[in-house]
Amino acid sequence: MHDVSGLLPPLQFSMSDQNGRTVTADSYRGKVVLLYFGYTHCPDACPVELTTLSEALRRLGPNADRIRVLFVSVDPQRDTAEVLRRYVTFFGPQFVGLHPDDTALSALTKRYRVAFHREPADRNGDYTVDHSSAVFVFDPNGQARLLGGNGDTPQAIARDLSQLLGT
Repeated sequence: MHDVSGLLPPLQFSMSDQNGRTVTADSYRGKVVLLYFGYTHCPDACPVELTTLSEALRRLGPNADRIRVLFVSVDPQRDTAEVLRRYVTFFGPQFVGLHPDDTALSALTKRYRVAFHREPADRNGDYTVDHSSAVFVFDPNGQARLLGGNGDTPQAIARDLSQLLGT
């Protein structure tokens, strides 16, 4: 992961979580937050990245309870709260599915310069969403500290998170 301290804006958002509750960045104050944009129908990048993050958290043992992984859907039409709840539960209790409306999604993706594009649906109505695959890491005060993604190993992520936690 790369140090981005002072280069990105603090964590800021308001949207619904997988349980239908409105949550904001303040809902996660005191936790290290990993922010990842994706969608539940993603055939490759999302499940691979979330599995990597899950393995990194497993390596942290009890300290993983001090971390939240916020999975922001870039496909809120298909990723209902129920779908998100089932999906993130597979990766661990620290994972939270966020279901933005179009306005919140647009604001958050612009804030962190995340790109996504929904491809046209096929004759069965199925489609893919091309999207950035970065992991934004925020300290317990909501300040951006690290940026990671493809190629980061669970060991390296766990090491960086451990340092951020001060353990």
